[in-house]
Amino acid sequence: MENVSATLPLAQADAPLPAARRDILPLLLVPAVALAVLPFVSLPAWVTLTVAGLAMGMMMFIMASGLTLVFGLMSVLNFGHGAFVSVGAYAATLVLVPMRGWLELDSLAANLGVLALAVTVAMLVTALLGWMFERVIIMPVYGQHLKQILITMGGMIVSEQLITVVWGAEQIALPLPAALRGAIFLGDAAVEKYRLLAVVVGLVVFAVLFLTLNRTRIGLLIRAGVENGEMVEAMGYRIRRLFVAVFAAGSALAGLGGTMWGLYKETLVAHMGSEVMVMVFIVIIIGGLGSVGGCFIGALLMALVANYAGYLAPKFALVSNIVLMIAILLWRPAGLYAKGRN
Repeated sequence: MENVSATLPLAQADAPLPAARRDILPLLLVPAVALAVLPFVSLPAWVTLTVAGLAMGMMMFIMASGLTLVFGLMSVLNFGHGAFVSVGAYAATLVLVPMRGWLELDSLAANLGVLALAVTVAMLVTALLGWMFERVIIMPVYGQHLKQILITMGGMIVSEQLITVVWGAEQIALPLPAALRGAIFLGDAAVEKYRLLAVVVGLVVFAVLFLTLNRTRIGLLIRAGVENGEMVEAMGYRIRRLFVAVFAAGSALAGLGGTMWGLYKETLVAHMGSEVMVMVFIVIIIGGLGSVGGCFIGALLMALVANYAGYLAPKFALVSNIVLMIAILLWRPAGLYAKGRN
């Protein structure tokens, strides 16, 4: 009996670890919401509303993903994130305005080439601004959330005023490129071309973030730094440099999102970043602070609900985002996914 009992722990030790259970319930929310609305609208209207909602959700995700990354790794409440959205959109005009003739060509390749150049400039400018923002404004208040809120909001206000000084107080028209205007008809359903592009870009950004965080050495270090930064430092890695790089990358994503949002609205104003910050924070609260996957689902949910509500019950659309957030938090107080689960 003693020999049998002595071997039991060894047998248990040799047994494979149970696989982690995947939480798939949040993944089902987006198709569930879309299918729940289908009986109340015609099929063409449903297709148009769904694609429009997905496009808006993708743009929200791009703008919110940088903020949730920064919070997940650095525990920084950056209420100045909207400044990077505005600066990114305005920086893109450094390319889009001088090359407007190229945008008027009815050539998809030429239009996309100019947009790619504009996005590159916007992301580089906002990454540099993010690096400076972290060094000058964020670094002195690490671990002090109340001070972070106050000082980053002040930074956003100052940034908006600087935009007005550099680019002027007037609105800047930002028309869509010629090849991306109009709609594609899928039967009787009209789908705007630019919205399709937004969906594709959003999916690419999500795939890159997911693969980087889960399939690369950098992603491993980021996730290890979230769990135990001191251990990562003890292994010889400069976790502080990694933090700064993540902050710059998050700012660059805000610049990309700002450029796409500006083209979506076809006009730029200095306070456009602060206008979308409420929606951005709702997205990351719904998704779970620090979760890229949760941020992705939360952005799609919020945009789809707003779109469907705007069509079926316009008055309810005004509060649909808040109602959605309350419903999700009553179900899962920490959001759809807990911090660090991507």
